Amino acid sequence: QVQLVESGGGYVQPGGSLRLSCAASGGSFSTYEMGWFRQAPGKEREFVAAVSVNGDKRHYEVSVKGRFTIERVNGKNLVYLQMNSLKPEDTAVYYCATEPLDKIGRIWGQGTLVTVSS
Repeated sequence: QVQLVESGGGYVQPGGSLRLSCAASGGSFSTYEMGWFRQAPGKEREFVAAVSVNGDKRHYEVSVKGRFTIERVNGKNLVYLQMNSLKPEDTAVYYCATEPLDKIGRIWGQGTLVTVSS
């Protein structure tokens, strides 16, 4: 069973940058498509970005496209989310997750809080 731990969240002013990390242990990391999701206060969790198994294909939610970049380093069991030009609307708890796995669905990390404010 893979376990995921996010880190790198914090407080940043609008226009700033932040890099989130997701470290995986156990399981078969390099066989899973990976993604980032976020949940703002009072809102439902939403998709942010996903990366294919080999890192050659990426998908982004429209509001972050051009500002955020997802990447993975399979040899280190790591997934990153580079966030640039941050906006207050990006404030949320950010979670990394696997693709849905047979019988158990997605595996989620504990989340890391990103606050974008003046």
